[in-house]
Amino acid sequence: MMQPRALVVDDEPDAADMIKVLLQGEMSVDVCYSGAESLERVPRGNYDVVFTDLTMSGIDGLTLCRRLVENAPDLPVVVITGHASLESAVKALRVGAFDFLTKPVDPDLLTHAARRAVEHRRLRAEVKQLQERVTNMSTSTFVAGSGPMRRVLDMVDRVAVTDATVLITGESGTGKELIARTLHERSSRRAKPFVAVNCAAIPHHLIESELFGHAKGAFTDARNARTGLFQEADGGTLFLDEVGEMPLEMQAKLLRALQERVVRPVGSNVEVPYNARILAATNRDLETEILERRFREDLYYRVAVVVIELPPLRDRAGDVPLMAQRFVLRFAERHGKRVVGISPPALQHLMHYNWPGNVRELENCIERAVALAAYDHLTPDDLPARVRAYVPEQFVIEGDRAEDLIPLADLERKYIQRVMNAVGGNKSKAARVLGIDRRTLYRMFEREQGAPSNPAPPESER
Repeated sequence: MMQPRALVVDDEPDAADMIKVLLQGEMSVDVCYSGAESLERVPRGNYDVVFTDLTMSGIDGLTLCRRLVENAPDLPVVVITGHASLESAVKALRVGAFDFLTKPVDPDLLTHAARRAVEHRRLRAEVKQLQERVTNMSTSTFVAGSGPMRRVLDMVDRVAVTDATVLITGESGTGKELIARTLHERSSRRAKPFVAVNCAAIPHHLIESELFGHAKGAFTDARNARTGLFQEADGGTLFLDEVGEMPLEMQAKLLRALQERVVRPVGSNVEVPYNARILAATNRDLETEILERRFREDLYYRVAVVVIELPPLRDRAGDVPLMAQRFVLRFAERHGKRVVGISPPALQHLMHYNWPGNVRELENCIERAVALAAYDHLTPDDLPARVRAYVPEQFVIEGDRAEDLIPLADLERKYIQRVMNAVGGNKSKAARVLGIDRRTLYRMFEREQGAPSNPAPPESER
């Protein structure tokens, strides 16, 4: 990484040289002794910050600051003066100064101001790049700048052209339905219907009728025959969202429909063929659901011909700025607000937060912030308190005295819980991180809960 560059402007050579000495451990420093000279040097100097004295002959510090802000608005200017007063500080900030220091300069405050200014310039540059990228991006483009999402979209591209059944997994809010729609839109079936159904939202006694349809008179309110969603998706794609919520008795019927490629409407003796590609999604760990006998293993292998696992937002933090900027423009237009971007301090909060609600939570956060925004860029005050106050969790083991240390069992339990939090509660992922079999992890949890430690094996092992 290139060392940051600073320009120090002061018509007193001794004062300018002292500032240079104090800053040299932090950055490369150039010095000039007049405001006029500095205006010539800034355009070709590629500086990250300018430090200027307030009282100088010729072009004074306020005038210099005003002209630099006009000509190079992304360049932070720190004003230094020996004539400390609230009035001079306010004047400097009004003309656009980034910070204000008084003489004699405290070395720690000077260093802190330099670091803040460099970070501010870097973030301003990133925000500008984000705005340009979003402006040139189609609204249907999936944000995939991070490695995990690039791998996901590579798999989407490869499997979209086939008719393979796909299971999309991931935590709530990661965008599973968006991936399903992308698979449909990039397939040969894109001109036909995309039919989505949330299996968790349909009452258990109605789900068979919803999926397979029913004959006239099949039950009390069945005054007319009704076509099921399998047939409505004919030629296109049927997306079974939250398939892990489907009751066991319905899972057996779904398995037969997938195996035989026919459905039997409720109350009918006639089987009807269908021609639809099946996509499914779940935020549950289906391998654990199989162990706990809440999901059929044979159905799992029918819906999981190809598995696309969506990473949580905390594992693709590099995508947060671009997604947030897209949401800003979308909601600014929707709500009629003149908000065009995100301030660097607000962007820092967004980058540091762990987003347990994933993309859905980020979208909600930005819509709220745009609705509350008083300026053309979002500020930290526009963000929810939980985002502003978030501090990354630290897992630390320390202590030199015996009484400071904890039992091994407690340490094991705390670490396992830390891993579970990191993988969003997915026991299969946690077992892989811990390097143990998932059945072993399952038994460890049962011991903690005082339950029997011999779970029934899955159907394939009985």
